[in-house]
Amino acid sequence: MNSSHPLHLLLNPSSIAIVGANNNPMKMGTMHALSILKDGFAGKLYPVHPKEKTVLGMEAFTSVESLPAAPDLAILVVPSSEIIKLVEEFGKKGTRRVIIITAGFRETGSAGRAEEERLQSVAARYGIRFLGPNCMGIINTDISLNTTVVTLNMKDGRLGMVSQSGTYVSQTLPYLVKHGIRFSKAISVGNSTDISLIDALEYLGDDESTKAISLYIEGLSEPKRFLEVARSIVSRKPIVAQYVGGSKAGARAGLSHTGALAAPDHLYDGLFKQAGVIRVDSVEDLFGHGWMLATQPRLKGKRVAVLTNSGGPGSSMAHTCEQNGFEVVEFSESLKKKIEPLVPPHAPCGNPVDITFSMDVEVLSKKIPEIVMQSGEVDAVVLHGTMRSGFIKIIYPHLVDMLNGTPLETILDMLKIDFEKSASLPHIYGIPMAISSFFDFEDDFTAAYHSHDVPVYDSPEKAARALSALLKYHTILQRLKDAPDESPLQKNDEAERILHDAKRAGQRVLDEYQSKRLLAAYGLPVSKEMLIQNESELAEAVAALGFPVVLKACSSDIPHKTGKGLIYLRLNSMDECREAFKNIRKSAESDVPVLVSAMARGEREFMAGFLRHELFGEVVSFGLGGIFAETIGDTTFRLAPLSVNDAKHMMCDIRHAGLLGEVRGLPAVDEASLMHIIRSLGAIGMHHHAVREIDINPVLVEGSRPVIVDALVVLN
Repeated sequence: MNSSHPLHLLLNPSSIAIVGANNNPMKMGTMHALSILKDGFAGKLYPVHPKEKTVLGMEAFTSVESLPAAPDLAILVVPSSEIIKLVEEFGKKGTRRVIIITAGFRETGSAGRAEEERLQSVAARYGIRFLGPNCMGIINTDISLNTTVVTLNMKDGRLGMVSQSGTYVSQTLPYLVKHGIRFSKAISVGNSTDISLIDALEYLGDDESTKAISLYIEGLSEPKRFLEVARSIVSRKPIVAQYVGGSKAGARAGLSHTGALAAPDHLYDGLFKQAGVIRVDSVEDLFGHGWMLATQPRLKGKRVAVLTNSGGPGSSMAHTCEQNGFEVVEFSESLKKKIEPLVPPHAPCGNPVDITFSMDVEVLSKKIPEIVMQSGEVDAVVLHGTMRSGFIKIIYPHLVDMLNGTPLETILDMLKIDFEKSASLPHIYGIPMAISSFFDFEDDFTAAYHSHDVPVYDSPEKAARALSALLKYHTILQRLKDAPDESPLQKNDEAERILHDAKRAGQRVLDEYQSKRLLAAYGLPVSKEMLIQNESELAEAVAALGFPVVLKACSSDIPHKTGKGLIYLRLNSMDECREAFKNIRKSAESDVPVLVSAMARGEREFMAGFLRHELFGEVVSFGLGGIFAETIGDTTFRLAPLSVNDAKHMMCDIRHAGLLGEVRGLPAVDEASLMHIIRSLGAIGMHHHAVREIDINPVLVEGSRPVIVDALVVLN
């Protein structure tokens, strides 16, 4: 644990002052104070109130100055107009950590943003690090500290949570208790004016109590730092994230909620993949998948066993597991023979195993799972149908007469079972398990699983999908393990000269010939071509290149040529070439230079690109190319600079990645050459700040060799 991190003292104070609490239980400040007071915090709590002598039975202090000592932490729940003054008073007193619950800053507009800047300046003057404004504060179950407004009924948690919404660390607490999910630490960052979501992620990455981290994100101000911090953590513990700013509505809501600056969804998707962060689409999965990752042993492979007392849920789990990359392997004959005596005749036991409606709950909960885990034939188990008290309670009204009025409690006592072994199996054998049950924590099986940190989900599909989070993390770790050593791509002086000459000539874009020369300077495979200024040079160019050839207008004033009569393909005679040359000049209405290129042949087309985004910085794209590239939209994005592993993962990430392999008699694409193109685009953007955008479409594959057929470089 890094005790020098600004969040360490904030999460582990020995004394807290709260301004804004009084004796009215319906006031927000009072609710915050009650949580600190009632939920087990062992340190000192000092209410500050200008009029009340006591607050919640504690001595109140009329001002910050009158406090007996400088508290480690101050919590402010007062009107926004009072915040800066109070921060300064606590700074003079010696307090160095503050949580600002109050809203009304940058999320309200330009005036609020100016106040937020003043707040930051005053805090910095006194060396104060603060959380918020516009947040719910923190939870630290290690010391039973809860600064939210909702009662905390959890201890010894494993899941760390960082949220740009206060609700997800406060109103969700009863929901989490019902589902057996327990926070280690939870941090509501609000507007992230000083301590940011990335700071909180960094802290939880080193926190020994936290085994997995969940992030609710409306927008990041430092995507590249997020990438760096997240990458440093995922080899040690998994990170799950939900991003909601990728739509117009989500971006607008985030801006008005916390002032968060959103960016297109595809950029965040690429960022998460590059960082090794597992993305989810709902807060339910943010908690549920996070809890699975926080509690269960790491996967060693893809083989999963499906165990059930009902065919429907078993089929649903098997289907969902396979959809998410698991292998529902057929059990060996020897394993089947061990299971057969435990299931009814003709019941399937080859995986899935369906014991049908058997009342012997130990068979499903303990005996079969243990046999399967001992077999060495599976890497994970998903199980549906373990239940006892919940089921007996719902059928009791039908049975009470037949049982001569025997009380429900007596029947439950008669049917006692040892839950310890069943709930301990994943940790005994080091094999993860997910439970599906339609009975919540009021059922004693569900309660036992909760107490042993075995996740329980309220549908078969949810259990299977949550288990797949472990498989995603397994894949991420394997990718990190297989990453090769490499050196960065160096800056090229010839490329710099091309850009310098274009800028001096007042160009806003490079023409196609210049663009390809720039790419060729970095060793990228461009089509063979010659630039000619008049028709008399045409024959020499064609003779050097050989038929068939392509003729194109080439001018920085004509960046887009398709559909304008400025491109002629598959020319096989000099007569065709001369006619095309004249038609291009006619369509351009000028003596435009003409590019003569050898006609590349290939059936597969890809695209690659670079853009300089105002928030994300240098971004590289790769995807399916050709004239339908925009319509199909099969493109993936990553932040530069790119490693070899990043480039390789981009190639595998597109939906049509199968086209890169051997297909329809075509050889596999030269992977190394394509990766070099992708990496080089990032290097060009990093090294040459004059470049704003690069568009390469198509990258045509001749046999196995990628060839850049068309390119456009846009300058800043």
